[in-house]
Amino acid sequence: MARPLRYSFILALVAVSASLAAAGGWRYARASSPINGPIILISIDSLRADHLRAYGYTQTTTPAIDTLAGDGVVFERAYAHSPQTLPSHASMLSGRLPIDTGVRDDVGFAVKESERLLAEILRDRGYATGAVVSTFTLRKEAGIGQGFSFFDDKMAPATPDEAIGEFARDGEDSERVAEQWLDAAGTPRLFLFLQLNDPHAPYAPPPRFNEGLPYDGQVSYTDEVVGRLVRYLKTHQLYDRSTIVLTADHGEGLGDHGEREHGLFVYEEALRVPLIIKQAAGEGAGRRVADVVQLVDLVPTLLDLAKAPDPGNLRGQSLKPLLDGTGHLTGRMVYGESLFGRYHFGWGELTTVTDGRYRYIRAPRPELYDLQRDPLEKANVADDPAHAARAKALRAVLDQLTPAPPLPTPAAVSPDDRARFDALGDAGQGVAGPLPTELADPKDKINVVVAYRDAFDLALSRQWTKSIDRLQVLVREDPALTDAWRQIAAFAFAADRNEQSVEAYRRVLTLEPHDVRAHLGAIAGLVRLRRWDEARQHAELAATLASDHDVLSRSSAHEWLARIALAKRDAADARQEAALTEEADPALPMIAFVNARLLYDEARYEEALPLFEQAGTRLAASHGRPIAELHYYHADTLRHLQKSAGAEEELLAELKAFPQNRRARGALATLEHDAGRVEDVNDVMEDLVRISPTAETYSQVARLWASFGNRQQAAEARAQALRLSAASTAH
Repeated sequence: MARPLRYSFILALVAVSASLAAAGGWRYARASSPINGPIILISIDSLRADHLRAYGYTQTTTPAIDTLAGDGVVFERAYAHSPQTLPSHASMLSGRLPIDTGVRDDVGFAVKESERLLAEILRDRGYATGAVVSTFTLRKEAGIGQGFSFFDDKMAPATPDEAIGEFARDGEDSERVAEQWLDAAGTPRLFLFLQLNDPHAPYAPPPRFNEGLPYDGQVSYTDEVVGRLVRYLKTHQLYDRSTIVLTADHGEGLGDHGEREHGLFVYEEALRVPLIIKQAAGEGAGRRVADVVQLVDLVPTLLDLAKAPDPGNLRGQSLKPLLDGTGHLTGRMVYGESLFGRYHFGWGELTTVTDGRYRYIRAPRPELYDLQRDPLEKANVADDPAHAARAKALRAVLDQLTPAPPLPTPAAVSPDDRARFDALGDAGQGVAGPLPTELADPKDKINVVVAYRDAFDLALSRQWTKSIDRLQVLVREDPALTDAWRQIAAFAFAADRNEQSVEAYRRVLTLEPHDVRAHLGAIAGLVRLRRWDEARQHAELAATLASDHDVLSRSSAHEWLARIALAKRDAADARQEAALTEEADPALPMIAFVNARLLYDEARYEEALPLFEQAGTRLAASHGRPIAELHYYHADTLRHLQKSAGAEEELLAELKAFPQNRRARGALATLEHDAGRVEDVNDVMEDLVRISPTAETYSQVARLWASFGNRQQAAEARAQALRLSAASTAH
């Protein structure tokens, strides 16, 4: 019996050994074989690492991110290279620094077609590639979509409550689109880039997350969105096979150095970001890495894991040794920059480098911080003799990284795009003309950025008087702040303070006489004031100053000249300017519109109608920019011809293109009243005062209610108009 027992034992031992060898071989094969499951990169805008439970914070509830952290590797010292969305994502997806990509700011820059992004490399390796972004800053025109077979950048359209649409999308909507793409991809060999914008200011979390800081509530809501994606992956048996990277493009100031949001400064709160990498099959789960890493490491890391070729021009290094626990990355220097102050206000640029222990910031007044002893960066030791050697060494690294060629010039952006950038916090419209020899230190100008952002937030909520007050404090301190005058002019126009608007545009033109957009802005106020000759002078100057390449300004100037001629009943001049408008922009059917208007003004409605129809049809076919009041006059022509159904359709089209058009909204209220739709009348009247809560609007509402025979509501509206008029006069 001894031999069979011994024999059985030996067989069992061999079997166990074979199993262990097989397991070891499988692990080795896994480690040496490329990823064959999904690669998912989740980038969360403005997410500070130190506001996540995975990094020791206790004031947020983040179960989904906690799950990823438990199943993955947490990098404790990860850094972005810019506190702005587009430059940071350009680096994240290219593996190259902003100084390499040339994308140095959110406004006026785009990723070059010659830049080879991660999606392009993975697509060439047979991966399905899809991207869903949640901010206007990363729209397709910004170049981030290169290499993605599917790229969804659809933002929320403008609404009656929000004249500026299409600048951000709710994370839940973006995640739903991502799920739809995953369903349609038809393969687990895919790369999904999902960018979520929700922690971005203004912080307005759902009521269920209202406890604590609004920012933290936004973080918890975003975690809920991440949780939806995790549940989807688990439900579809993809989670274990997925390599998931969760990170942020930059952090958020939250007042730590005076900046509540981001963009201007390059301190830890702005550049330190979370980085969690969950590998397939949970490899390395629970590991925490203290080595300094950076966003440009993501491309080489994912290419390494996918066994894809390295293009050879990357700034980062693969993090695979850290993921595996087989090595360290030592002696690292992480570069960061902010040119926001330079491009938007003409102040000094900020560049920085950190080795994890020290952060050096090159500024008009240099800064050096010992991050170990002073993690909040409160004590600048740049001038301390004890730290002179360290400051010199880090400054030398920056000098080597950033030689001194001229900075690239941002491209011009349209007024609509400018408004969207402003809504996202990119205050300031750029600097014209030569800069002073000695540039201001952004540290000394934080109050300007705060005031700009406060003013725009107030304007978005239609508190125009308060917004103007904030900006007037700035121009009293510095009358040469051209952009503050521009914003005062725009907000005063929205508030029906037309004299103030025109005067503010005059201030702009005193500082920058060749500013075409200021001339165009002044015209709008002067037309409201019926000062036709002054308006014409500005329009003629704008037409002369606009370059042949600036189609929008050139066509707008001639369009204004045509409208002024219509107001003065000068038919020949109106037709001539309409022709020049179409010459500048053939997509605009201005000739048909002007001829229709001339017939309308003579009450020749039957003859005017086909011309209004022709103009509308041509404009829809050409996808040109909307023509103000085209649909309104078309509607009123139909009303005169007793075709109310068509009139309502045209008024709704006018309001879709121009939500602020009070005359069109008033006409819609009259149409609803004549049709006996009382509830619809109330809705339209509420929209009127909500969209434009000014004295002039309430006066219009009072007249409408009086015409409808409702004396009480007419009296209430008149009283509110008087209160607002008195408040406006007091300012």
